[in-house]
Amino acid sequence: MNPAVNLVLVGPMGAGKTSIGKRLAERFGLAFVDLDHAIEAATGVRVADIFEREGEAGFREREARQLAIELDGEDKLVATGGGAVLREESRRLMRERGYVLHLAVSVEEQLKRLANDRVRPLLQRPDREDVLRTMAATRAPLYDEVADLRFDSSGLTPSQACEKLVPQLRDRWLRARAA
Repeated sequence: MNPAVNLVLVGPMGAGKTSIGKRLAERFGLAFVDLDHAIEAATGVRVADIFEREGEAGFREREARQLAIELDGEDKLVATGGGAVLREESRRLMRERGYVLHLAVSVEEQLKRLANDRVRPLLQRPDREDVLRTMAATRAPLYDEVADLRFDSSGLTPSQACEKLVPQLRDRWLRARAA
């Protein structure tokens, strides 16, 4: 068991990191941090604009710096972006400073949940399914590598997912913190 001081959510876009994360943060009395929103607040620039101006590499650099800032504190729930696991130093930091929950979701469910999305830069293409499958093949092993707990949110509302996760987190994460 990992008695970490923060809870970190990883997983693909559309898995529910923000919507489930907000509910979990409230249930456990944690400060909720959406990493993409924290980056936008720190830079004064939208994530889509950072991608456009600096490319994915520039965004990932900013993301890694903001993750380090957020995980320097305690009692936070940090909902990361889907690609936050791509950098080894970010995965190391997540493992050291957080109990990492991998919210998994099928590509089919992602396509349903993200059907009307016009914000995520990596999805602004006609071949969304291919993009999601390619990202899943690359990122799923990294999510599993860093995760203390894996939970499939497919077919669940955020409230249903939260209700199923609370007892698991109490048993696995909070019990370790209390020990």
